[in-house]
Amino acid sequence: MLNDDYTPMEFVIHVLQKHFQHDLETATMIMLKVHHEGRGVCGVYPKDVAATKVELVLSEARRGQHPLQCTMEAA
Repeated sequence: MLNDDYTPMEFVIHVLQKHFQHDLETATMIMLKVHHEGRGVCGVYPKDVAATKVELVLSEARRGQHPLQCTMEAA
C-alpha cells in the first residue's frame, strides 16, 4: 500500500481490516508505517490471491473517491 496526502487514515484501517483480515491494532500499525515511510506490506499471498486483493482495494478506494494505491510485488 502506498501513502498519499488525501485518503483518510480511518479508510486505510478499514480496508486493511476488511480485505486483509487484520485486527484493529495491526491495521493501525500498518497504516502508520504507510503514512510515515510511504509504503507498507499488507500481507504475503499467492500471486492470484494478491492480484484479487489489489483489485478489491482499488475498487473500494474508487467507490469512496480516494486516491489510495495498492500494488503487488514478488516477495
